[in-house]
Amino acid sequence: MEAPLERLLITGIAGGQGRLVAKRVADEFDVSGVDRVPWEGHPHQIAVHNMDLRKKKFEDIFRREKPTAVVHLAFVRHFRSDPMVRHEINVAGTKRLLECCAEYGVKKLVVLSSSYVYGALPENPYYMDEETSLNVSRHYPDIRDLAEVDTLCTTFLWKYPEIATALLRPVNTLGYYVHSAIGRYLKLRYVPTVMGFNPMMQFIHEEDVAEAIARTLETGVRGVFNLVGPGSVPLKVAIRETGGRPVPLPEPLARSTVERLFRVGLYHLPSAALDFVKYPCTIDGRRFHEATKFRPIFSLEDTFSSVRH
Repeated sequence: MEAPLERLLITGIAGGQGRLVAKRVADEFDVSGVDRVPWEGHPHQIAVHNMDLRKKKFEDIFRREKPTAVVHLAFVRHFRSDPMVRHEINVAGTKRLLECCAEYGVKKLVVLSSSYVYGALPENPYYMDEETSLNVSRHYPDIRDLAEVDTLCTTFLWKYPEIATALLRPVNTLGYYVHSAIGRYLKLRYVPTVMGFNPMMQFIHEEDVAEAIARTLETGVRGVFNLVGPGSVPLKVAIRETGGRPVPLPEPLARSTVERLFRVGLYHLPSAALDFVKYPCTIDGRRFHEATKFRPIFSLEDTFSSVRH
């Protein structure tokens, strides 16, 4: 008689990355998920709960389903929502999740952070490792919540050594299903850049991120890990490879224009995000490869073609 499958709970399962992870591990785990928005037409074998992590009923899922593994993807990563609501969902929601993991016997926890937590600064070294300070709040306070979540999870990792907690910090993620900020930027026909700057940038395909999360669950590694794709290219190469045309603007004009458009809802990022297309934020992914033997399957050409006009 076969042993029962390990129970996995995915938060943010209705999002593009959540769906990819659920489908990737469906044969290895008894998968359930929770999301604030419904997943219409989800596979019948996956139980999906339409719920907010901050609500009292969220704890009932742990009590009833007793997951032994959790993948945490339930973050607001766009800027269309109220900043206070975004911070509440990301930080308070993560705190609630960590409390449930500690109380209800979870054995494995994977949290998807971002390489953005390092910040884009002129003094950044190329290929920062996991010991580099999280500097994003210095110049980009709009996403300080991601750094707070990252710090919460790192503290949890050391406080509960019996739980195999892994924090993944992926580079810019592109793909058909994942609607990332960088993806929306590269989908513009005419892409604003800061005149005089052309930083090296790293990209990873959404399905490689799903594969990395699956590999983390399968190996049970614990720690903080950078997650990189197949290489790096200058920003203007990425723009051209995804079908756009770079439009260099003097920095004062670029910042004032982006900020005005953002405030009236015509652009998806605040002006502080321009630092990420001005300064390098490249990271070293050797630690994760050594721990899991993960290598990206998709080439940069594959990755760029997934968002090409």
